[in-house]
Amino acid sequence: MTDTTSTGGAIESVHWRRNLFVCLGGSFSTLVAMTLLLPFLPIYVEELGVKGHAAIVQWSGIAYGATFFAAALVAPLWGRLGDLYGRKLMLVRASFGMAVCMSAMGLVQNVWQLVALRLLIGLAGGYSSGSTILVAMQTPKDRSGWALGTLSTGITAGALVGPLIGGILPPLIGTRATFFLSGAVIFVAFLATTFLIREKKQTVAEGGKAAKDAPKGGWAQIPDKRPVVAMLVTGMLLMFANMSIEPIITVYVAQLVEDQSRVTLASGIVMSAAALGAILSAPRLGKLADRIGHWNVIIGALAVAALLLIPQAFVTENWQLVGLRFLMGLALGGLVPCIVSVIRHNVPDGVGGNVLGMSISAQYAGQVVGPVSGGFIGGHFGMRAVFLGTCVLMAAGAAYNWLVRTRFTQQAALAETGET
Repeated sequence: MTDTTSTGGAIESVHWRRNLFVCLGGSFSTLVAMTLLLPFLPIYVEELGVKGHAAIVQWSGIAYGATFFAAALVAPLWGRLGDLYGRKLMLVRASFGMAVCMSAMGLVQNVWQLVALRLLIGLAGGYSSGSTILVAMQTPKDRSGWALGTLSTGITAGALVGPLIGGILPPLIGTRATFFLSGAVIFVAFLATTFLIREKKQTVAEGGKAAKDAPKGGWAQIPDKRPVVAMLVTGMLLMFANMSIEPIITVYVAQLVEDQSRVTLASGIVMSAAALGAILSAPRLGKLADRIGHWNVIIGALAVAALLLIPQAFVTENWQLVGLRFLMGLALGGLVPCIVSVIRHNVPDGVGGNVLGMSISAQYAGQVVGPVSGGFIGGHFGMRAVFLGTCVLMAAGAAYNWLVRTRFTQQAALAETGET
């Protein structure tokens, strides 16, 4: 079978399956390497000369959030450049830059240098987000849900496995050596991307024409912006919902666990439960969305997640919270693939990367705003208010998507009737 898509010109997608699995392996390995530092980041910050518990926590948060902040700023830029010069080139650039910066973290002498390198990694652009754009634009549209769900599984699995490995390696090989090993792992992904991914080379003339035909970043080329705006909002809402709970999980679990020495372990299990659910459901929900419609899955997932947040505010045992977070992960696992698929179906191919870059920026914004809002609400109004407030937002997101989908479908039907 040979399918074709267009990105400023016809692109043969006969290699889309191989590209998918290279991106899957690369996204998994880079996410493992990037999240290795989470368990020992405060310890490393202290080794770099930061004194005092409050200062260590503050600098750890700055160093961790710097990457997301920088990535949110440049994601649309890299998406636009990918439309013009090729998406494989963006992955090669991202993986090489990440490998160099990650290795250099093992050489820093103060916390300012660490923060600067974390910013540079964000500016280099995430490999996993670039993979999402490449797979979305090169996969046949009728298989996009399954392909993006499979890729999402690798991304989520990498983010889940990374901290576990990060808790094991530093005591065995040392903190700085762990950074060097992480850089080496990302460099392997760089080599695989360079030599295994196949993408039709875009000529200078094609690139120039794409640039000329993409006023204001391509936004003006989108015939109906409502579906795209809905997906930008939904992507930010998804990450907000996931991350708003993170700052309070440990404190919340401490109220549910009698043995306080097991709070950290119990909190880790709660955090991992949602990720495990997402890993299991992402490809299945993606495949279901290819059959029944991506928007239907989005609306259903948001509504189910809203319902599951209510009992989370009133649990009395830790196992209840673990089970509910797992079910919520199952519900939300297919959202990112469906969001990308809706965008893919409603924008011209020549500006798809640019718009998907905007979507990634919106998700990064949710990752930044979510923890800040969750911590503020939990500190001032109680932890139950975080779950219930997030429930209201998810329910509002489901209603908003249903309303936009209904109006969009009705107008499309009227347009078809008028043409006939």
